[in-house]
Amino acid sequence: MKKIVVIPGDGIGKEITDSAVEVLKKVDEKFNLDLEYEFHDAGGTAYDKFGEPLPAETLEACKKADAVLFGAVGGNKWDNVKAELRPERAILGLRKGLGLYANLRPVKVVDALVDNSPLKANLVKGVDLVIVRELVGGIYFGERCESEIKNGSERAWDLENYSVPEVERITKLAFETAKIRRGKLTSVDKANVLATSRLWRRTVTKLSENYSDVELNHLYVDNCAMQLCVNPKQFDVIVTGNLFGDILSDEAAVIGGSIGLMPSASIGEFTSLYEPIHGSAPDIAGKGIANPMGTILSAAMLLRYSLHEEEAAKAIENAVDKTLDDGFRTADIYSDGFKKLSTVETTQEICKRL
Repeated sequence: MKKIVVIPGDGIGKEITDSAVEVLKKVDEKFNLDLEYEFHDAGGTAYDKFGEPLPAETLEACKKADAVLFGAVGGNKWDNVKAELRPERAILGLRKGLGLYANLRPVKVVDALVDNSPLKANLVKGVDLVIVRELVGGIYFGERCESEIKNGSERAWDLENYSVPEVERITKLAFETAKIRRGKLTSVDKANVLATSRLWRRTVTKLSENYSDVELNHLYVDNCAMQLCVNPKQFDVIVTGNLFGDILSDEAAVIGGSIGLMPSASIGEFTSLYEPIHGSAPDIAGKGIANPMGTILSAAMLLRYSLHEEEAAKAIENAVDKTLDDGFRTADIYSDGFKKLSTVETTQEICKRL
């Protein structure tokens, strides 16, 4: 048996992970994958039950699993909880505890959704890129101070730092990803201002000597943000640090028409974790209108990267594409002339096409 730990989390997390598990069970029937599931709590839900956002039992179960399927955490219900106990600490704890050092976020614009993009059709048709984001270093994991008095004024600070081994590890994965795609890698930094970015650029440039078959170029993060809007088709693989990757990947996700469609894979030392890139959306939780496609496509990435079941992964992706081609839409991507479906109905249509 191949064990998948499922962490629904908060908000719409249960609805979308239930959908992904239903699709995985359907594809299991077709390809005899022999999957089993174990469900655990994290985030605000875990805080309410256990007084902490990431129980030790959840982390240990994840370490023993073949893969982890994650929903989303957070919500205004927990806005006043101490910083170290906030729901978002669960995902940071999982990244650190599982050694999830790289986040892969594909952005592929399918023809059926070209008109949903806020950009012109001629700019987005054919976009197919991957952002490789460093996930366990940089300012998110550096030392910090929530409040101190300096020269009579209150201030707070966060420390950004990267080591050469950290940069090498993420860059090697990015180069290897580019090799099996179109052979182009864009490294994003702020080397004109930040010392960490200058080390990043030197390290990436030196490593490129081992990858003569991959074209490397560098962009400052502000320029990259602009280029994603004016010419997104130029990109194949983008590699960058934690903070820049977080921002750029959310920007790139909108190119496809809805953040609800975008999956991600976090590659780790112990196991890997798969999740949609959107949040917990507490405002629509329980209404049955959440888009499950990002989570379902994350399940396809789980099959590809953790279980090495390429045929099954492709079958899910094709079923999602066919559902969209056939005119079915969730509320976030609905417009006149299409058929609006609930979360459950969307899942059923995808399963039919499997």
